[in-house]
Amino acid sequence: MTGVEQLKEQSGIAACRFVSDGMALGLGTGSTVRYSIIEIARMIKEDGIEVVGVPTSEDTRVLAEHLEIPLRTIDEAIDLDLTIDGADEFDPNFDLIKGGGGALTREKVVAKASKSMVVVADETKQVSTLGEFDLPIEVDSILWEEVSAEISSICPGDVTLRGGVGEPYITDNQGFILDCSFGPTISNPKSLEREISEVSGVVDVGLFVGICDAVVMASRSGVETLVKPGGRL
Repeated sequence: MTGVEQLKEQSGIAACRFVSDGMALGLGTGSTVRYSIIEIARMIKEDGIEVVGVPTSEDTRVLAEHLEIPLRTIDEAIDLDLTIDGADEFDPNFDLIKGGGGALTREKVVAKASKSMVVVADETKQVSTLGEFDLPIEVDSILWEEVSAEISSICPGDVTLRGGVGEPYITDNQGFILDCSFGPTISNPKSLEREISEVSGVVDVGLFVGICDAVVMASRSGVETLVKPGGRL
């Protein structure tokens, strides 16, 4: 295991200190959260805790089922205690860009249904202003060209169809993803999220505002837990 993978493993496991017996959990998507899911399975088998999970993607569902974690469907994602997920960026306000893995819509449904959210990330995801990572937007696959044209009037940089016209990336919801180059300019993510969401054909926006309560961050000096002041943890 490389140093990077070891840090991912350490942070994924560290996030599970927020997990306790009897919880209903949102199970995020991504390479770091994978270690959290493996740790939750260990806690079930070795520590005897009883939890139920709601997966945010088909990949996560397959992993959780393989590890024999009891699951609910996303349609049953109500009154969850905690979601553990990753992020592509997080800022000082604990606002996020997510969607690099294409699961942003289900991730947001699950996160919003949770009493709290913990993000696992490495130090490269910590930014002063969101937007260096292209903002993913899930859109209706039939209307994507019209949506792209309208989003181009909002986004200062390129708006590209993930995967390209010939072989577009298809989400678990059968939608497409537009990746929008804002650069590190998203100082008011709540306003931008609202503006983009009002565009007809937009399914959801990869801005997670006011949802994250803590970040378990892996860095070269170790694993650090950042807790949002006044948050829910």
